Amino acid sequence: MERISRRALLGGAGASLMLTAACGNGVGGNGAQQIDARVDATRNFLFSRYPGTQDLASRAYGVLYMPLITEAGFFLGGAYGRGALRIRDVTVDYYSSTKASYGLQIGAQQYAHALFFMTEAALGDFRASTGWAASADLKYATPEQGASIGKETTEIDPVIALVFGQQGLIAGATLAGVKYTRIIP
Repeated sequence: MERISRRALLGGAGASLMLTAACGNGVGGNGAQQIDARVDATRNFLFSRYPGTQDLASRAYGVLYMPLITEAGFFLGGAYGRGALRIRDVTVDYYSSTKASYGLQIGAQQYAHALFFMTEAALGDFRASTGWAASADLKYATPEQGASIGKETTEIDPVIALVFGQQGLIAGATLAGVKYTRIIP
């Protein structure tokens, strides 16, 4: 029984990684120009679809746009994507996002997200780190909340994450961690 469980677990991990790779995040593409073009399109979609986010971005010290995150899981899961950190809407750095998860899960999805750094200290901590992991102090919002993120939210939370544009289906209950790492595309 233990041998079957181990095989199933390893098979699930392999399938998850292959699905994630097959979905194509543009890795090995045109580098910075491709990321910037995707970030522009993502930012424009976000602002037109959820108008409250434009005000949020104008009050943020910086915004990390991750235009395409691909996630897949079968017991073990993973996600990967690339994006750009913008300060006053100018790209200053490029980042990758890597997520690992474990638990009862099956499926695949793609989505975009943006991290709004609402304090200078939060942005400084993010930029100074060699690999920044999302933690309990990160506020997650759904697209429906994105249009109404108010002043009271941004005065309390140093970093706000908005996830939007989900496509696909992934279901389950997992333990997960996300790490952001500066890259040179």
